[in-house]
Amino acid sequence: MKATVILTSLLLICFSCFAQNEYKCYPTNWWTGMKWNKVQVMLHGERIAAKFPMIKMGPAGVKLAPGVNLVMINRVENPNYVFLDLVIDESAKPCKFSFPFLKDINLQYEIKPRRKAKGKDYAQGVTSRDFIYLILPDRFSNGDVSNDRVAGMRDQTLNRDTVFNRHGGDLQGITNHLDYLQNLGVTTLWLNPVWENDMPNRTEHGYAFTDHYKIDPRLGTEKSYQQLIDATHAKGMKIIQDAVYNHVGLYHFTVQDLPMKDWLHQWPAYTNTNFKDQVLFDPYASPVQKKIMADGWFTTQMPDMNQNNPFVANFLIQHALWTVEEFGIDGWRIDTYAYNDLEFMNRCNKALMDEYPQITLFGETWVHGIPNQSFFVQNNYNIPFKSNLQAPTDFQTLWAMQDAMTKDFGWTDGVNNLYTTLAQDFVYKDPMRNVIFLDNHDIARFYSVVGEDMNKYKSSLSWLFTCRGIPEMYYGDELATTGFTTPNDGYVRLDFPGGFPGDKLNKFELSGRTAKDEEIWRHVHALANFRKQSSAITTGKMMQYLPEDGLYVYFRYDALQTVMVVMNTAKTTKTVSFAKYIERTNGFSTATDIVTKKRSGLDDFAIDSYKAVVLELGK
Repeated sequence: MKATVILTSLLLICFSCFAQNEYKCYPTNWWTGMKWNKVQVMLHGERIAAKFPMIKMGPAGVKLAPGVNLVMINRVENPNYVFLDLVIDESAKPCKFSFPFLKDINLQYEIKPRRKAKGKDYAQGVTSRDFIYLILPDRFSNGDVSNDRVAGMRDQTLNRDTVFNRHGGDLQGITNHLDYLQNLGVTTLWLNPVWENDMPNRTEHGYAFTDHYKIDPRLGTEKSYQQLIDATHAKGMKIIQDAVYNHVGLYHFTVQDLPMKDWLHQWPAYTNTNFKDQVLFDPYASPVQKKIMADGWFTTQMPDMNQNNPFVANFLIQHALWTVEEFGIDGWRIDTYAYNDLEFMNRCNKALMDEYPQITLFGETWVHGIPNQSFFVQNNYNIPFKSNLQAPTDFQTLWAMQDAMTKDFGWTDGVNNLYTTLAQDFVYKDPMRNVIFLDNHDIARFYSVVGEDMNKYKSSLSWLFTCRGIPEMYYGDELATTGFTTPNDGYVRLDFPGGFPGDKLNKFELSGRTAKDEEIWRHVHALANFRKQSSAITTGKMMQYLPEDGLYVYFRYDALQTVMVVMNTAKTTKTVSFAKYIERTNGFSTATDIVTKKRSGLDDFAIDSYKAVVLELGK
């Protein structure tokens, strides 16, 4: 039977026999013309090491095909694994070959031709010109009911009456609604993970991989994933995928049948990460506590990968490269970035950027504090560790916007926190790459955070689409969806109404939306589509003014356009005078509200409590 993981007071992981008479290669194939041309192929199957004779390697190794040589056979502790080091030189042509020396089995490997010219149709990256829309596939739309349950998988739940079970959303459901997303103004999709999560429960989120090289069959197939990506690109849109390097699911095949004891971080007794990112940069930190932060497990169900093991590192880096080339995605959002080995992450990021110079890499930096967040990305600090990660998910501006909308104005409180947070952008190499957001699949819906106050919510959306950085919106936020993470994070992962058979309302269509839904949808639509054409917002500069008694004003501008944003976070109406901001308003005579399209002169005006306006200034 398969090896199992035994969690007791001591964590013991033991090898046992591999029952399936099946042999697999990871990565499943490679390509000609790749910069990463030294490929380590993991072979997995019952006692596969015994199938390999002792081979004397020549100076160039063993020729497997023209331009393809085997230079090393790596035998490891578990005889169910062998790692083969291949070199694919510049003369290699697309081909298929068998490993000629294997006993009793015919195991083929393929070297494919690469995709089209780099940067033309994939690995395009995202920039401040884009608007990212985050989708949890299981909860967005069910386009293929035939894959709602898949025989043989551990989680057989399908119950939309509870947030704890699967609901049936899939890749086809997303493909079916690309027109809706494009009309809203979305330019880029970000999907929560799509790889197989064959775990016993809570499999809707996708973050516990059990096979890196298999699309979760409840979401679809490799073909349906490719169709979604191709359809997205055909509309001039892009797609970002979730990367998870730090951990895998407990039922991942490399956990159930460990290649070697140090494939995972193991401890004398189960050890959870301490979740304290500070110890990674604290000059006074305890080495033991640093190790617990980086090497402790995320949960008992998510074993921690040992990225200092070179076989693990190759497995993870090659999967990232393979995914981009195989499917043509445009970038990665990297999960739980702070918990990875950071030197490994620099290697992985470099491999991707070397191969795909335009690709975007941004990491989940769920931390508190500007120094904390900026430590994990390209920054201007003179410190020993220098990260090459392009950008963070900007939790600091999120916390600051929450303060602006939920706390009274003070010297450091309320909207002053937002001002101060942005004033510290000097720490980042390029703050325009920061991904800004109001909520996501792990935290409370922002509409609920602000007490379902429409003025506060619309003002926050106005900030999202006009601040520096790349705006990201969580699915359903355009409908003022509600939800808190208590008692469970499933309550912020509700179904998109109209995405599932039998839904009484279809909010993908105007006819299914309430007046409130449509008010927010129109607000997002106006902001997002104006932003697409706005050079000032997407590539211009930013100037902000000190908030006064809750009134906050900033400008986005370049030689072609000036946009003025006014936000009143006070409990009383405020008067706005254009003359007060003469540095940026001089020479203009009109102001057009980009949401209502109302045009007026530059006369003083009143703005109600918690309202915001976005004005394009004209001559």
